[in-house]
Amino acid sequence: MSQNKGFSVRVEWDEAREVAHVIVDRREKLNILHEPLMDELIEAFACVSKESTLRCVILTGAGEKAFIGGADINTMAMLDAIGARAFITKLHNVCAAIRDCPVPVIARVNGYCLGAGMEIAAACDMRASVTSAKFGMPEVQVGIPSVIEAALLPRLIGWGRTNELLMTGRLLSAEDAMNMGFVESLVEDNSALDAIVKTWTDSITGAGPEAIRSQKRLMRRWESLSPDDAIEAGIDAFADAYTTNEPSDRMREFLNRKRD
Repeated sequence: MSQNKGFSVRVEWDEAREVAHVIVDRREKLNILHEPLMDELIEAFACVSKESTLRCVILTGAGEKAFIGGADINTMAMLDAIGARAFITKLHNVCAAIRDCPVPVIARVNGYCLGAGMEIAAACDMRASVTSAKFGMPEVQVGIPSVIEAALLPRLIGWGRTNELLMTGRLLSAEDAMNMGFVESLVEDNSALDAIVKTWTDSITGAGPEAIRSQKRLMRRWESLSPDDAIEAGIDAFADAYTTNEPSDRMREFLNRKRD
């Protein structure tokens, strides 16, 4: 991280360039997002998404205290209505870059996950957390509503829990976040966090690369389709899979393993 800037977004690849680690590093400020850091995060996801070898992305915060502690309140305190629209639109663009990534994005939640951080985690496809993490959407307590990707929360945790979370602004323990369905896996420490994330990435990289990308596209479509239309979209995706050799090659390998 540059000593001059005091922040960065780093991208680190595994040896096969299949798994990209995107690391938000403003650790002295709990990895809180200001506009330059948002720009770097958007650029990082734009760059990794172009890589043909990409199979999975792990998003995390630097240090051991925070995933992303929110958006920079020092900046927000100085905004007018025009500036507020530009600021929140840029934050939405961060979430959109994550959601538009063609492969699964895993949120590795290693600490505070508040406000913008929780929205970014919601934009990811899966979330694993340490037990010491804290979650929350405290915006109403500082005079603003929770917006943009907070709209994803009802489908993850239900309307009642979303109402409670957004209207009270209270903090949640990691266990609370797990119990309400926001977090898929909860572990004791960073070592165990790395282990569960590796279990997920091993499964993803072991699957058919075209199938994984097709699955992500289809699940994004399901979000905005009626049940009947979602089923039809799935039929199309299934048929389209057979325009490649991946199903026949993978199924042949599976059948050969069964005979061995």
